[in-house]
Amino acid sequence: MQTEHTGLKRHLKVRHIRLMALGSTIGVGLFLGSASAIQIAGPSILLGYLLAGLVAFIVLRTLGEMAVHEPVAGSFAAYANSYVGPLAGYMVGWGYWTYWIVVGIAEVTAVGIYMGIWFPETPQWIWALSSILMMGLINLIAVKVFGEFEFWFALIKVVAIVAMIALGGSVILFGFTNDWQPIGLSNLWQHGGFFPNGISGMLLSLQMVLFAYVGIEMIGLSAGEAEDPQKTIPMAIDSLAWRILIFYMGAILVILAIFPWNQVGQQGSPFVVMFERLGLREAAGLINFVVITAALSSCNAGIFSGGRLLYSLSSNGYAPKSFSKLSKYGVPHRAVMSTVGVCMTGVVLNYFVPDKAFQYMMAAVTFIGLMVWIAILITQIKFRRSLSKSQVAQLAYRAPWWPYSSWFALAFIALVVVLMGFHEDARIALIVGPCLLGVYLVMFYVAGLHRKTASKCDFK
Repeated sequence: MQTEHTGLKRHLKVRHIRLMALGSTIGVGLFLGSASAIQIAGPSILLGYLLAGLVAFIVLRTLGEMAVHEPVAGSFAAYANSYVGPLAGYMVGWGYWTYWIVVGIAEVTAVGIYMGIWFPETPQWIWALSSILMMGLINLIAVKVFGEFEFWFALIKVVAIVAMIALGGSVILFGFTNDWQPIGLSNLWQHGGFFPNGISGMLLSLQMVLFAYVGIEMIGLSAGEAEDPQKTIPMAIDSLAWRILIFYMGAILVILAIFPWNQVGQQGSPFVVMFERLGLREAAGLINFVVITAALSSCNAGIFSGGRLLYSLSSNGYAPKSFSKLSKYGVPHRAVMSTVGVCMTGVVLNYFVPDKAFQYMMAAVTFIGLMVWIAILITQIKFRRSLSKSQVAQLAYRAPWWPYSSWFALAFIALVVVLMGFHEDARIALIVGPCLLGVYLVMFYVAGLHRKTASKCDFK
């Protein structure tokens, strides 16, 4: 087992970790990005969410297997370093840090979009700036305080989603707000059938669907600060997978049953429009607040994750040493502040291209997130192969259906990456993403890290 850096405080309880993982995952990908996916796939988007949910579950369990065995702050960057090689650990670490930077930008962009509904005269970049600063301050406090903030942030949107599913279900089954005339599920196959744009429509929507799931892997980063990680991590993972699937499938099913799919997304978030359609304008305003909270929650989780990644990279010589300094509260404050500083590029983006900022960020997030998922799966395959049969039998928490599940997930993700080339807004990510990874690769050799890490196999 890898040695653990003792500077970080183990103050995160299982309820914190569960809600942190939910908070980092349930963001604007569901509330805002789902509309674009529905326009492409129609009702078959439900099948897309199911398939993507299965792949996300496999990734989560493979990560959980390693996280329970070796609960370190560096998480999958540490595992890639140990079982694939120092270059892999370096690339995964910096790639995932970049991923959370882009997530932060995407989420604060969403905050600006939704605050614009209430304050149309205020420029979008103002809200982006204030959101980043507020979340940065929260992250500079002790991790226990961050955990509490994230717990309540995430709880708000979970309660809202459950309430929306319950209300939507009452409309579908009993006709609530529709003169007690049940709407039923006929909208799922009317208006062109379940596959109105064919199988290709469902396939082309997968990159947007996966965007909604990317972020679950941050549960691994919490292992280094979790109380009793051998117990809390499995509990959090097992509950997280099915909860997210139910929330996503339930929410999308309700929307598609109440609205014809070709009307979804024409007037903003389908969640807000649904309540307005039902005559509950006050509830629509509440959902707008929930969406803003969801975006802030994901941004908050992003700054936390980015700070921990930068801290781990620094601790292992892959980033400037100053980023490994901890405050008296056990927070890597310099790493957090640097992460916040880079997130400020989102303010610039929202100033110059406010209309396209979210689409660009969503595509970039999906590409980098999928690269991280691929790294997790490959690392876990290497990890398993490094163990003897007796060691495998002693694993406290194991990924199911191995190795077939891992190879299936890898094939699915590879398909989605290829399909991104057929989507205009996603295509730019296939250019920018590899270029960025190329820059990190050049830095690895220019900085001489290949010589420093030639005999290095531990990553904290």
